[in-house]
Amino acid sequence: MLTKDRIYFPNLNGLRFIAALLVIVHHIEQIKDIYGLPNNFSSSFIQIIGELGVILFFVLSGFLITYLLLEEESRTQTIAVKNFYLRRILRIWPLYFFIVFLALAVLPNVPMFVLPDYGKAEIYKDLSAKIFLYVFFLPNLVSPLLGVVPYASLTWSIGTEEQFYLLWAPLLKFVKRYRIALMFVIVFGYLLFARALFSDRTNFLVYKYEINAFWQSFNIPSMAIGGFFALLLHSNHRALKIFLNNYLFYFALVFTSIMLYRGVYFPHITVNDLPFPYLYKEFYSVWFGILILNFAANKNIFLSLEGRPIRYLGKISYGLYMYHPIAIVLALQTTGWLGSPSDAFLYPLTFALTILLAGVSYKYYESYFLNFKTNYTSIKSGDVNT
Repeated sequence: MLTKDRIYFPNLNGLRFIAALLVIVHHIEQIKDIYGLPNNFSSSFIQIIGELGVILFFVLSGFLITYLLLEEESRTQTIAVKNFYLRRILRIWPLYFFIVFLALAVLPNVPMFVLPDYGKAEIYKDLSAKIFLYVFFLPNLVSPLLGVVPYASLTWSIGTEEQFYLLWAPLLKFVKRYRIALMFVIVFGYLLFARALFSDRTNFLVYKYEINAFWQSFNIPSMAIGGFFALLLHSNHRALKIFLNNYLFYFALVFTSIMLYRGVYFPHITVNDLPFPYLYKEFYSVWFGILILNFAANKNIFLSLEGRPIRYLGKISYGLYMYHPIAIVLALQTTGWLGSPSDAFLYPLTFALTILLAGVSYKYYESYFLNFKTNYTSIKSGDVNT
């Protein structure tokens, strides 16, 4: 929905919440497994929904950020890169650094939050290097290189988002022609380099392991796929006739739901007898992009995610994502004390605590910084999350 003063796409807050929900369910089962409790973490559905929930976030980011930058360029004849960075800083940095502070300085010293096999000795090993990577927004290298830091390990995706932001505004500003082709170049260039990293021919690369660890988490193809659909919509491209229609939307909805439920890791290929773990993310990203496009711009679909509760949960989805491991452990400890560690108690309590933490954080902490975003905004969006 476009107006002179504001851009608002319906249903996308609801999709944000769904993405966060997938990640939360994945981590509930994972943390139950860490505690040695009965769990479903080995389920193919549980295994796949955590990462794909994050991939859905990435496609949403690519779609929204690309569309807003294109609209800014259309209305002001330029893209103010500095202001874009400042808006992203105000949205991302306060909560990111707060969670990192809690994970490194506070929670390791509170016994109830110390996970089995993740005591202070483990967390504070290579502490200077970990702090360096967190401060310079390379958290996606912490776990593969230095070990897991509970409660901050999920910030790998925030690092990927920040790396995307760093590149995207200048890229769109200076590449004004053949932008749709650029999206394809990004996707296939990424995949070609990923394949090269799986080949013995690149063994000459210094720090090949580190480069590969970074590349596996640098999900820019998913964001470029979101950007592709934003480009189609913003330019009213003739290809919209293919992607923006009810039949494809409902097929994509049913097909993607079945694939997720069955935990399908597809397509799956090997390179030199090693699993090549990239294509399935791009595969799902395309279907997510079709769903996002239709939820945002197809007025004829008979499905809405615009109810006030789900819109609110989408608005605080960043907090839901960042606080939920703390809430899971709190819920596990509470249900343990009550002698009722069953899922019938654990899941509702986890969701309630996550919503409480995220809601309080949004209202009393994050909103303070978000209020400054208007100083650097020429195109207002319908949601300060964007």
